[in-house]
Amino acid sequence: MRHDPDDLIMLFNGLFREKYRTVLVRGGDEPEYLPAAEPDSFAQIIFARGYYASALHEISHWCIAGEYRRTLCDFGYWYCPDGRSVEQQQAFEKAEVKPQALEWLFSVAAGTRFHVSVDNLSGNGAWDEDAFRRNVTAQANDYLKLGLPYRAGLLLQTLRNFYGTAADFNEVWKKETRRLMPECSATDTEVT
Repeated sequence: MRHDPDDLIMLFNGLFREKYRTVLVRGGDEPEYLPAAEPDSFAQIIFARGYYASALHEISHWCIAGEYRRTLCDFGYWYCPDGRSVEQQQAFEKAEVKPQALEWLFSVAAGTRFHVSVDNLSGNGAWDEDAFRRNVTAQANDYLKLGLPYRAGLLLQTLRNFYGTAADFNEVWKKETRRLMPECSATDTEVT
């Protein structure tokens, strides 16, 4: 299956450009969120280097950010690049559980492969990568059981329809859960 970032840009902008005054755009080396500079301008979700996975990840952050956070550059979150200390990595992993859970669900809906990322290759590594994987898995399952944030739910359904994954989403989700977390079970989580 082809995963063209232009398709994702078209889908996202079609859903959210007018109502939320937000657009998805290709960027350079680093992703970034820029709130609207003027009342008639658009906020921008800028994803890195045209990478499809980067776009899904940045969209996931936007789907979680509340109205106030969407007025702040990068939603007001700190970001410490690769090379974090153990304490910095703990904070990073705590902040990344929900966005990575959404990114994983979006990836399944788009029919693309998801990789959990602790994003600290040159630092002290993951604080507790196994626990992080379990937390991301648990959060994704909670989203499926209890419901996704509103904007995330709209995008998930749009991706499922566009990529034709709606009919087999639940089965693929179970396989993906077993792939990333063999000891976890996703048998009681289904999307309708």
